[in-house]
Amino acid sequence: MSNSRMVVGFSCVGHGISHLVMLLYPTVVLALEPAWGLSYGELLSLSLAGFVLFGAGALPAGWLGDRWSAERMMVIYFVGTGGACILTGLVSGPLGMAAGLGLIGLFGSIYHPVGIAWLVRASVNRGRVLGLNGLFGSAGLAAAPFVAGALTDLVSWRAAFIVPGILTIVCGLILAVCMKQGTVVAMKEDRLPEKAQPRADMIRVFIVLSVTMAAAGVIFQGLSLALPKVFADGTHAITGGTAAGAGMLVTIVYIVSAGGHVVGGWLADRYPSKPIYVYGWLAQVPLMALCATADNWILFTMVTATTFLQIAVTPAENLLLVKYTPGKWRATAFGAKFVLALGVSAAAVPLVAVIYDRTGSFYWFFVTLAVLGGVIVAAATLLPGSRSSSRTAVPSPAE
Repeated sequence: MSNSRMVVGFSCVGHGISHLVMLLYPTVVLALEPAWGLSYGELLSLSLAGFVLFGAGALPAGWLGDRWSAERMMVIYFVGTGGACILTGLVSGPLGMAAGLGLIGLFGSIYHPVGIAWLVRASVNRGRVLGLNGLFGSAGLAAAPFVAGALTDLVSWRAAFIVPGILTIVCGLILAVCMKQGTVVAMKEDRLPEKAQPRADMIRVFIVLSVTMAAAGVIFQGLSLALPKVFADGTHAITGGTAAGAGMLVTIVYIVSAGGHVVGGWLADRYPSKPIYVYGWLAQVPLMALCATADNWILFTMVTATTFLQIAVTPAENLLLVKYTPGKWRATAFGAKFVLALGVSAAAVPLVAVIYDRTGSFYWFFVTLAVLGGVIVAAATLLPGSRSSSRTAVPSPAE
């Protein structure tokens, strides 16, 4: 039980850090424009390697977590990511910045496949714990612009990387000490073992989730990219068409939607994952379709609702992956998930740009998202049905 508490704690902190460090640079860019004499686009493009490696590194990281040690991989994650942040804060030019951001992405790619599988292995009430873990990830996303902006204004852009880097290394050293003292111990088996599933069901789930996770990645990434412009164009009665007003609405959407982690985790602990997943996506299809023609408060409400639901179905999706993946290959499975989701979601960039440039609106963008939502629903109905009533684990103080 004590070990479970420690694993949950380190995993949640690691999730927050993974998103925080990946989003420091977009704010730091604002200070580099006058300092380095490069355009915003040129500077932002330096982060490409980091985001590519953040996704591509997930599969080999997951494999190492399964075949070697999840706990040791987490130490490498903390220390490596922190060290990469410090090195990035010491660079003197664009080439060094690109290399530093690449290292942050490479070491950061360890977290999602290894940290989430590690968390699942040590947990009983998995839905609730995955929801809590998701909240920490959202906190990291929300904190990144503030942390980077505050440190840049108060000290320098270098401090925006170096200070989080030092704190991340400290987390890794504390984990290493806890492992040496036996406070955190390696777990070879799940604390709540899953019943072995038929091979045919495992193959079916792998195929279905490959489709749904790829489509969901495009939807989520597309909305993330488009929302500031969607609100700037479609909520004039609320924002007056200002960038600041649109940005505030985006912030509110993600603050409200973070509650989806809690709701989704609670549902996933009490009900079978398949209906949560199917009905959660089914409810989004009309919402996304309505966004195509809505404006002002109706548009804001529809966007908030669909974003909330996207987050709420994530614990059920993760539990489906857990149920139909052998424990010894779980981190590898999560690695494949994030390679797929993060890799395919890059298609959202041209999707948003091409549709808006050619039509001057987001009508066909939201229609496309609704169609992708329909594809997810159709595919998800092919998931194996629950053969027994939902299992509700006995609450544990550790979780």
